[in-house]
Amino acid sequence: MKKLVTLSVIALFLVAFTTVEDTPPKEKNAGKALLDKVVSKAKSYKNMVIDFKYAINNSAENINQENKGSVMLQGNKYYLTFMGVTKLFDGKKIYTILPEDEEITVSKNDESDPNTMSPNKIFTFFKKGFKYSMDIKQPMAGKTIQYVKLTPSSVTDKRKEILIGIDTKTNHIYNLIEVGKNGTRTTLTVTSFKFNQKLAKNQFTFVKAKYPNYYINKAD
Repeated sequence: MKKLVTLSVIALFLVAFTTVEDTPPKEKNAGKALLDKVVSKAKSYKNMVIDFKYAINNSAENINQENKGSVMLQGNKYYLTFMGVTKLFDGKKIYTILPEDEEITVSKNDESDPNTMSPNKIFTFFKKGFKYSMDIKQPMAGKTIQYVKLTPSSVTDKRKEILIGIDTKTNHIYNLIEVGKNGTRTTLTVTSFKFNQKLAKNQFTFVKAKYPNYYINKAD
C-alpha cells in the first residue's frame, strides 16, 4: 500500500511540473498559456526541493487521511520521502527503501511498463487526452491562487478532473487536486518550495554502505 501511495505522489508532483505539451498557436488558451509559464519557470531551475502535505478524502467510503512528505527533483532524477518510505531514482534504477522492514527493492525504470513512473514518462503521459481551461481564482494562505482545470477526454478515464492551483505572483504550483469519478479527492499542497539548492554530490546515488543490515531485493 505504501509503495502504491508513494508512486501516486510522484506522479502528482511530476504531472504538476511537466504536464504541458507544445501546441500550435491556434490551440492555445488562457489555461494552457498559464501552465506554459509554470513549466518554463520550473525547467529553468537546476533543482527543486519541495515539502508537501498530501490528503485523500472520500466521505462515502469514510476515507480521511493526511500525511506529509518531501521530494527533491533534478533533471530526470528524484529523491522522495513519504510515509516512512524513501524512493530514489538515479536516472536508471529505482531504489525503494523501507526502514521498517530493513529492505530495499531495486528495479529498472522501464518506460514501457505502465506501472512505473519517471519525469520523462510523466512528460509524455500527460501530453494527450486532456482539455485545459481556466477555473476559479481565490485567495489562499496569503496568496492569490488561479486554478487551471484539466479534463480527461476519454470517458473511460477514472478521473473526473485535475485542478492545478498556481500562485499568480510567482508562477509556482501551490496545490494540485485530483477528483475521481468515484468521489475520491486527492489534494497535494506545497508547504515549502526551494530551488537551485546546494545538494550533496551523492544525493541521487544509492550508497549501499548506508544500509549494512538491509536485505536487497533485485526485482529484475
